[in-house]
Amino acid sequence: MHPSTEKSLPMNIGHVQAVRKIVLGFALTIGISLFAVTNSRYPSGGTVHEMIEWAGIVLIVICILGRTWASLYIGGRKNEQLVTIGPYSITRNPLYFFSVIGAAGFGAQLGSIAVAVVFAILTWLVFHLVIIQEERVLDDHYGVVFADYVKAVPRFLPNTELWHDEPTLVIRPPRVLWTFADASVFLLSVPIAEGFEWLQDSGILPVLLVLP
Repeated sequence: MHPSTEKSLPMNIGHVQAVRKIVLGFALTIGISLFAVTNSRYPSGGTVHEMIEWAGIVLIVICILGRTWASLYIGGRKNEQLVTIGPYSITRNPLYFFSVIGAAGFGAQLGSIAVAVVFAILTWLVFHLVIIQEERVLDDHYGVVFADYVKAVPRFLPNTELWHDEPTLVIRPPRVLWTFADASVFLLSVPIAEGFEWLQDSGILPVLLVLP
């Protein structure tokens, strides 16, 4: 399989990306709304609560580093070529994979494993729908090359045995830095969660759900 195939994509891939942003924004609004009225069954400040929160921070860091790593390969190239090396040799959607990990870390800042899992599942569902649309565009555009890629590389969960890379890589710093900054937004979950906990403890916000 060729490491990459150069060919400009039609504008409908941009349309798919625009829809992705809208749906993600809507899902994030709903998620934060639920976040505001949900609490953990584990007391704030307790060992279990703190362990879950710190595990979530680790997941967020993995998300930031993973998305930045993937961006080294795909940044600025998505509309120009089919990238199949590096992280794209072990999963067709590494950016989305690491985003799901980050969403779990976001939810974990409430000190609840259940919330972390729910956030991860909801994010995966959104990306799954987007991936299906993207694959239709890629299949129409790259034909047999993309079909071979689909057969060889899993859609989502990485298979590290498939790893292959190139000796040199052209990096586009602005795209990489933008991805790093974009992924770092997940860290806002820490002050957001602390703020909601304070509002709940103060009786300003009601607690409608208590989850493990």
